[in-house]
Amino acid sequence: MKSVTISQMRANEEVEGFFLIRSIQIKTTNQNKKYLDLTLADKTGEINAKKWECKKEDEERYQIGSVIKARGQVSEWQNKLQLKIFLMRLTEKDDDIVIQNLVPAAPESGETMFNYIFDKVSSFEDEELKKLVIYILEDKRMKLLYYPAAKSNHHAILSGLLYHILRMLEVGEKLSKIYNNINRELLLSGIILHDIQKTEELNANELGIVSAYTIEGTLLGHIIMGIKYIEEIGKKLEISQEKIMLLEHMLLSHHYEPEYGSPVKPMIPEGELLHYIDMIDARMYDMDKHLKEVEEGTFSEQIFSLDRRRLYKAKIKEEK
Repeated sequence: MKSVTISQMRANEEVEGFFLIRSIQIKTTNQNKKYLDLTLADKTGEINAKKWECKKEDEERYQIGSVIKARGQVSEWQNKLQLKIFLMRLTEKDDDIVIQNLVPAAPESGETMFNYIFDKVSSFEDEELKKLVIYILEDKRMKLLYYPAAKSNHHAILSGLLYHILRMLEVGEKLSKIYNNINRELLLSGIILHDIQKTEELNANELGIVSAYTIEGTLLGHIIMGIKYIEEIGKKLEISQEKIMLLEHMLLSHHYEPEYGSPVKPMIPEGELLHYIDMIDARMYDMDKHLKEVEEGTFSEQIFSLDRRRLYKAKIKEEK
C-alpha cells in the first residue's frame, strides 16, 4: 500500500503512512477498556486517531514526538476526519522517511529569519535598545531557531516563534511609516521581546513540538517571566530605567485583558500597536490555516481560537 499524507486522506479509505505523534492520551471506554487517543501530524496537517486495542507495552512505547508507521481506516466524526488505527509501530532505520516531511514548519528556515531580525536590530540608532535586544537575541538564539510560538494555537510549528516575530516586524515597519507619533525602534524592540520567554514557558523539542508547560511557565506565564528577564538583563547592561520600564509595560499589556494575562491596557502608543499587530498576525495565521482545509464556497467548522466563528472561503480569485 502506498504511503499517504494527511491532506490526501479521504473518508472510508484504508491508508498507511509515516506520522509524528503530537499528542497522546490513554483513555478508557464505557466498557472500561483502555485505548490510545492520538493527534498525528505531518507537514500537511493533523488528524485525530484512535488505537482501540491498547496493550501495556503501547502505553510505554509511544510518546509525544515519536515517529510511527501506521495503517488504518479513515472515517468522519463530527465533520472531521478520524483515523482508526489497525497497526502501528515505531519507525526503524530501514524506513525511508524524511523527518522534514513530518513536521509543520515555518516557510523560511530558522537561520534565515533569525539573521533578518538580527540585522534589523543591528541597524538601530538607539544604542541602548540595540545593546539590549542583540544581547537577548544572542542569549536565546539556539532555542529561537526551532521554538514554536504556542503549544497548539497560532504558529505552533517548527520555528513558529521566529515566524510570528518576523511577520509582526513587517507589519510594524509599515505602520511606523503611517503613524509618526511612535518610536519605531521601541515598537520593533517590543515586537521582538513580547513572547521571548515562551522559550522558557514551554518544553519543546528540536522538532518544535511542545510536550508540556514548564513549572515556571504554568505558575507565572511568559509575560511575567519576560518582565523579570528584561529587568535582569537591562540592569546587567546598565540600560536606562525608563527604557526597561517601557518595554516591561509593553510586555505586561500586550494581551490587553486581565483574563488573558494583562492587568493593564497599553498606556503608550507603541504598546497599543504591539497588541493589535500581535492580534492581526495570530488571527491571520489561524484563518489561513483553517481555510486551507475548506473548499471554495463552503464554511469551516467553528474555530475555538477565533471565538468559535465559522469562516467562509470565497470563490473570488485575486487579480494579478
